[in-house]
Amino acid sequence: MKYKKIILAGGNGYLGGVLARYYRHLAEEVIILSRKPKASDGNVKTVLWDGVNKGEWIKEIEGAEMLINLCGKNDNCRYTAQNREEIIRSRVIPTALLNEVVGELSNPPVLWINITSATIYRHAEDFAQDEATGQIGYGFSIDVCQQWEEAFFSECKAPVRKVALRMGIVLGRSDSVFPRLLNLVRFGLGGKQGNGRQYVSWVHEQDVARSTEWILDHPEMNGVINCTAPEAIKNVDLMYTLRKSYGMPVGLPTPAWLLNIGARIIGTETELILKSRWVAPKRLLDSGYQFLFTKADYAIDDILSLRV
Repeated sequence: MKYKKIILAGGNGYLGGVLARYYRHLAEEVIILSRKPKASDGNVKTVLWDGVNKGEWIKEIEGAEMLINLCGKNDNCRYTAQNREEIIRSRVIPTALLNEVVGELSNPPVLWINITSATIYRHAEDFAQDEATGQIGYGFSIDVCQQWEEAFFSECKAPVRKVALRMGIVLGRSDSVFPRLLNLVRFGLGGKQGNGRQYVSWVHEQDVARSTEWILDHPEMNGVINCTAPEAIKNVDLMYTLRKSYGMPVGLPTPAWLLNIGARIIGTETELILKSRWVAPKRLLDSGYQFLFTKADYAIDDILSLRV
């Protein structure tokens, strides 16, 4: 095996599953820190933690090559006062706890990746936001990202390499955004949302996993790194590509006013749909990382070919 131990904190969700499947063939042990118990699956073991308190789980982190923190309440909800508090707490508290714990270890992880969000950048239709020239936006979701990264980059007593991996919209077969968009296409509702000019910065789930390994194997990489495909796509083009790949000739558009009504009914925020996220993975590209999926149509065709 290439690695001894990989830790996935809060890794019982969709993206944690992607990473666990990827690393189970590369590491002797994959340890998932989860609030819910689960039977071991080969070399993938689930260890209980609550993301708030220290406990027996701490010993699992000793000697790991990499710790990936995926904690955070799904922000696909209405931004009520209670949800806002839970969104922030579910990200900041586990991150601060891990920072304290890692600092106390005699043999801490070599690399700690915190999965954060590319939504930290402003609404951008003029140019791509990269790590060097990108401009931070404003509003609640940006405030969350800033508090999250502040907790992550706060001083740690141990010499651990830290990377805030600012994630785009992950495209994959089993969960996240893709199945929801595909359902719209199936029912003839796969037209543009709003004016359709907003950019979508996406990344294939396999490139998410591969990029974490790339960062692990390149010790010079630290700080903020964007994890998005090289070519963002406009919403109108993304929906057209989905319809074409699926074989659906028509797709009714959804104007912004109707999205506002629908968002209230299903309990989400229109910002998640209408904000233009145009983000570039400059540091990954400059380091020599080669994306498996550089264009959205490649990724969509791949995912559809794997669906059962």
